[in-house]
Amino acid sequence: MNLLTKMFVTIVTMFITLPTLAQSLESEGRSDLNLRSGVTDISSQVYDLHMLMFMVCVGIAVVVFGVMFISMFLHRKSRGAKPANFHESVKVEIAWTVVPFIILILMAFPAAKTLIAMEDTSEADMTVLVTGSQWKWHYKYMDSDVEFYSTLATQQEQIRNKFAKSENYLLEVDRPLVIPTGQKVRFLITSDDVIHSWWVPDFAIKKDANPGFINEAWTNVNEPGVYRGQCAELCGKDHGFMPIVVIAKTPQEYEKWKAEKIAAIETAKAEEDRLLAMNMSMDDLMTSGQKVYLAKCAACHMPNGEGLPGVFPSIKGSNLVLNDRTGHIDILLNGRTGTAMQAFAKQLTLSEIAAVITYQRNAWGNNTGDIVQASEVHTYANGK
Repeated sequence: MNLLTKMFVTIVTMFITLPTLAQSLESEGRSDLNLRSGVTDISSQVYDLHMLMFMVCVGIAVVVFGVMFISMFLHRKSRGAKPANFHESVKVEIAWTVVPFIILILMAFPAAKTLIAMEDTSEADMTVLVTGSQWKWHYKYMDSDVEFYSTLATQQEQIRNKFAKSENYLLEVDRPLVIPTGQKVRFLITSDDVIHSWWVPDFAIKKDANPGFINEAWTNVNEPGVYRGQCAELCGKDHGFMPIVVIAKTPQEYEKWKAEKIAAIETAKAEEDRLLAMNMSMDDLMTSGQKVYLAKCAACHMPNGEGLPGVFPSIKGSNLVLNDRTGHIDILLNGRTGTAMQAFAKQLTLSEIAAVITYQRNAWGNNTGDIVQASEVHTYANGK
């Protein structure tokens, strides 16, 4: 067997065995060389469609490369082959136009069926509003008062290579989205700043979150479990720190979780009402404010309050902090359009906002002596 024949056999063998190898790896839970079949009917359809198209492409490649290598082998100069002398062939031109057209039409039928099913969000059992925000996700269950932000939970020490990376490095959140299995869940996906993309591979969902627009997607998870994804649209400096975690629970476990969340919300509201009726001391506000600042503000404005010149403004010595009490409250509540300054009205309680404002106005030598209470923040928020 000469070298050319060996090359031809090798290429044909590779094309034939690659789909089988990919499917065997998928069955072992590995997806390095292939799509994953996922845990929903739609994701299975997408996987099957992908494999069908892949096999069609493999078949075309085997035929095309087979004809090419056979022609090179049988009609080479060393065998005395004489090149044909002809120009144009209507039959050949018709064949290489009609055959690909027929193949594309045949491929379009299963593709259209899958795409139509992916976009059909009708008759959903529940709806969740998904809002992208630099750099976290906000989830609101439209049939209840349950809503929360989901942020990265990976330790900063792992990111800075001080600790060993965990198994789910950069794919951990403090509050995962929880949905029931066996129910059609409709997602309304949008953004409150820049373009993000909500991507969960196991659900075969990848939808852009555009500010001012709402995209729709849906899923019906068959198996309880934890499913992870990421923002798939470059959205700023912390794009890589915007993971998605979805926990699918049985309907009974989901209802129990939902009842606990509602009870926690009611308890938090009662605690907030209690705090509104009382005044906290400067020491308590400073202690609480420092914790909030380090958790929510220090990543941009730095632990020392000096910010990053040209990127994030300094709080230390800021005119806003030293001289504009009302403006300071407003920017914490509502953020500032066109900048990376987020609105914290939904992320923090009134008492936490009051505490962090008090802390910023009295830390790092600012020393205004101002004390901001939760009642003042509440009055301002309701008066806007």
